[in-house]
Amino acid sequence: MSPQSVAVMLLVVGNLAASLSDVAVKLLEGGISPFQYIFIRQLTSVAIILPFWLQLHHRQRKLTAIITTVTRGQLIMIGSGCMMIAITYLPLATANAVFYAAPLIMLPLSIWLLKETPNVTKVISTCIGFIGVLIVLRPSQFHWAAIFALGTAITLALFNILVRRLPSEQPMIATLFWTTLSSLPVSTALAYIYWQPITNTQVLWIVVSAVLILTYNGLAVLAYKKAQASQVALAEYSGLVFVAIIGAIGFNEIPDGFTIAGIALIIAPLLPWKSVLRRREKHPLLTASKPSIRKTEKHH
Repeated sequence: MSPQSVAVMLLVVGNLAASLSDVAVKLLEGGISPFQYIFIRQLTSVAIILPFWLQLHHRQRKLTAIITTVTRGQLIMIGSGCMMIAITYLPLATANAVFYAAPLIMLPLSIWLLKETPNVTKVISTCIGFIGVLIVLRPSQFHWAAIFALGTAITLALFNILVRRLPSEQPMIATLFWTTLSSLPVSTALAYIYWQPITNTQVLWIVVSAVLILTYNGLAVLAYKKAQASQVALAEYSGLVFVAIIGAIGFNEIPDGFTIAGIALIIAPLLPWKSVLRRREKHPLLTASKPSIRKTEKHH
């Protein structure tokens, strides 16, 4: 099996894990406060990451870029709370479609925070994606929980942008450990203030959710080490397929035509079209059997 095939398989399995994590959150049915959810999830994550962090060399375990790391920790906390509310009250497919808008939101944020100047193609692609978000959310049928779904997407975008301010030599495990640990003080205080009775089953679902998300993160890292992002990024969107199927079968959440169309517009600008077109042009059978495609590629 080629490295690219292995990478695709890892991403598909990882996205299945992330989708099942959403199911675990859905099964909580809003029976606990978001602050309890955040605290238990972050505490579980720290406990899982800690043994790997301890295996690092003492120089690699050092906390660097303190302000950026702490900021990212608070973004995780806010995003996790928003995600829980969105998944609880919105169909899985709808909530996840908005979550996938995070890469689109990164464009205006990168202009504002990093002073980057995007090309026209990126601007047009982002506008198409935002039209997809509006179609999914449908202002005429707007649900208040969609605000929290957008909150998750915004925090994800900020979280990813701030990665660029971290030292490139810092190991991923150290980054994960310090970022997650820095979210615990505030999440612990809020959980204590808003604590309410919680069952063992609810704790189990939160722990399962945390483990599944960490599984996705680990598999994604392995996948992107085996192949270039442009070659396997399409597999990331298997997550939307999984949540749509699980939502339909498990929760009777059948996506309508508008939702499907909106999801397509959100995903389309994020797909690696250039690499796909390049591979088609290099493949003699494809170019020979489909001359119309070759003609289209020249225009691109």
